[in-house]
Amino acid sequence: MQIAAKTPEEYISKLPEDRKKAITKLRNEIKSNLPDGFEETMNYGMIGYVVPHSIYPKGYHCDPKQPLPFINIASQKNHIAVYHMGVYADKKLLDWFISEYAKQSKVKLDMGKSCIRFKKPEHITYDLIGKLASKMTSKEWIDNYEAAFKK
Repeated sequence: MQIAAKTPEEYISKLPEDRKKAITKLRNEIKSNLPDGFEETMNYGMIGYVVPHSIYPKGYHCDPKQPLPFINIASQKNHIAVYHMGVYADKKLLDWFISEYAKQSKVKLDMGKSCIRFKKPEHITYDLIGKLASKMTSKEWIDNYEAAFKK
């Protein structure tokens, strides 16, 4: 479910009330914990946190005109999603997240390669998502990205 929006604020304004609160809280948690070197933007129809071209001029290999994506948050049809490319690229970070999630949530983890899905807003582990956002610098992400994703 993509929402046509030019800014994160516009994106949030188009959400149902319960999703507005959850996405706003996720956004604030990520922004307050994300290391320097990332920039908030709209990308792929979601609120995104990217390494801008000013830091990584090569951009994203799938579309070099796009900045290098790192984290996205979105209100999907049946869930709220946090897409974190770092857990896809770094097994140690993934293992840390899975372990911490089990300690903090009574709800089974619903996760794909980089997508963490929360079916209900009240199940979102906001503090844990904030800690996850803080675990990788833009330099570390670039290094991981180039090692794992660049052809």
